[in-house]
Amino acid sequence: MTRVRYTEELEQLDREIVQMGETAKDMVRKGVQAFLTSDVALRDEVVRLDLDIYRQEQMVEKHCIELVALHQPVASDLRTVTTCLKIITDLNRIGRYGRDIAELSDHGDLDSSFRRIVTVPLMAELSMAMVTDSIAAFVARDDRAARELFARDDEVDSLWNTIFRESLTYMIEDPRNITAGTHFILVARYLERIADHSCNIGDRVMFMVTGARLDPYARKGSSHKPGHAAPSDDDRERKVTSTDGYYTIPLDEK
Repeated sequence: MTRVRYTEELEQLDREIVQMGETAKDMVRKGVQAFLTSDVALRDEVVRLDLDIYRQEQMVEKHCIELVALHQPVASDLRTVTTCLKIITDLNRIGRYGRDIAELSDHGDLDSSFRRIVTVPLMAELSMAMVTDSIAAFVARDDRAARELFARDDEVDSLWNTIFRESLTYMIEDPRNITAGTHFILVARYLERIADHSCNIGDRVMFMVTGARLDPYARKGSSHKPGHAAPSDDDRERKVTSTDGYYTIPLDEK
């Protein structure tokens, strides 16, 4: 009977994570719309949603703590609970980026040059799709689907670079575009970070399912993002790499 009750609690935890993911996506979707249309009412709605997602995070955290205290899970069960505690942090940050985007909506009337930047809605769509699929991978306990997120992150990174270069060009052409251009660059950066948080969730799902962590430098091959430092020799030496890109770190190094 205790095991049946515990299974029901885990299923409820899954539903809470899904609900929090929907709130986070709603915040991003409305935040982007508020930014593109300078909709103050929509911006204020995103601010209210920020309070909702905070409450949801607290509720899931409390639920996880109760599960540990009452059922004392071990092995994969314990990984599931601790993964939930990690995922809600990523979802909270995703939602907060939606609020950050909405708060940039007071850029005034956009120059015709910026109206031609259609990459932002596309980038938002791709980022939110990654959030959706990362949560689906969690619910399905699908480590393969979780791992596929890292390849998709490359496309979002490419769009981020495109928006950065295009916005910078318009800012150089006319200094009056500096404010709007800066806002577009920030929005693109926030969307890129949302995709990164989706990958974080995918990484946590893989650990939950397999009990092994993915080598962060083997996620997408040997490449690293522009503007980010490549892994040092010391970093590589500290890893004890096993097969298929997974690795472990001795306990005394954690």
